[in-house]
Amino acid sequence: METLFRFFAQFQPLSTDAQEAIREICSVVHLKKNEELQPIGHTCRTIYFVKKGIARIYYYKDDIDITESFSFENSIIARVESLFTTKPSRKAIQIIEDTELIAINATQLFKLYDIHPSIERLFRKIFEKGYVETVNRMESLQFHTAEERYSALLHEAPDLLRRVPLKYIASYLGITQVSLSRIRATLK
Repeated sequence: METLFRFFAQFQPLSTDAQEAIREICSVVHLKKNEELQPIGHTCRTIYFVKKGIARIYYYKDDIDITESFSFENSIIARVESLFTTKPSRKAIQIIEDTELIAINATQLFKLYDIHPSIERLFRKIFEKGYVETVNRMESLQFHTAEERYSALLHEAPDLLRRVPLKYIASYLGITQVSLSRIRATLK
């Protein structure tokens, strides 16, 4: 749990009481490579902290598997559109390598907001960061070439190629595996 609280401290200091309240609504989850953390059609009621491993959010469009995002160690992953609307998600969360997560019960977390305003402030800051990352991702797709997106991704996650299958990287970049191979050959 200390890794989780170090992550939280980057956003908002929490009192010992607030930390204990969060501890009580958390559980540790271990999943193997390729397991689904949340399937398509699931209503998200849990926020996950990736302690070890990698997960991805994906969906299908015209029967093609498309990766929306990757979550590496020390990051949060959740289907927020489902979490906040309480509607089933059209996206899923899949584990890419054996992963250890800390699951935070969102229903209980939201009840803590009134008791511990610092917890509400913490998660507001975390969700704001996630929103900015989503906008940056959309703008990357709109304004940057596939080569630029690939270079930026390698800069953000240098060990990505070693840990994530190329088919997921290609779909994340919005290109085919053949195009990714050409880009990789050009940039060597």
